[in-house]
Amino acid sequence: MDNKDLDHEILKLIEGQPEISEVDIASTLSIPEELVKIRISNLKDTRQKILIMGDGSNISNIKVALKAEDYNIVKVPGSFSVFEAVKTEKPDLVMLDTELANLEGFKICKQLRASQKYWWIPVMMLSEGNVVKDKVEAFESGADDYVTTPFNSLELRAKVEMILKRTRA
Repeated sequence: MDNKDLDHEILKLIEGQPEISEVDIASTLSIPEELVKIRISNLKDTRQKILIMGDGSNISNIKVALKAEDYNIVKVPGSFSVFEAVKTEKPDLVMLDTELANLEGFKICKQLRASQKYWWIPVMMLSEGNVVKDKVEAFESGADDYVTTPFNSLELRAKVEMILKRTRA
């Protein structure tokens, strides 16, 4: 059962029995209690989700800057499959480091844009260098925006907000 179906089943149980415990939900659906807790937690979190994929030195600073704006930030190591992460997390925005360990961020961006399922998810590229060639390649690969590090927190937050506003419209 995928997460969407599982969430639907959990919600049906809660609507039918508002006092039902997580233990009873897990027992009824024959799934681990920990999974029930995770799914319920995700259902409660209505903040916009930003998936940050990369291992660059400034990723932690980006995470802190965006958490301060009350975004739900999910950091995924560069060695993890972007498609698995997007499928599992269902982000509103993907931020890709241009120098991921297993595959360049530019290639991942192109793959997302070519995907039947994920082409619509906005992508922001992150780079530790302010090289024009990289900026051009980012936009040619389908990125919605590009941020160099070190970054200005105000500029980063403004760019993220504009991308998210465009996708809500």
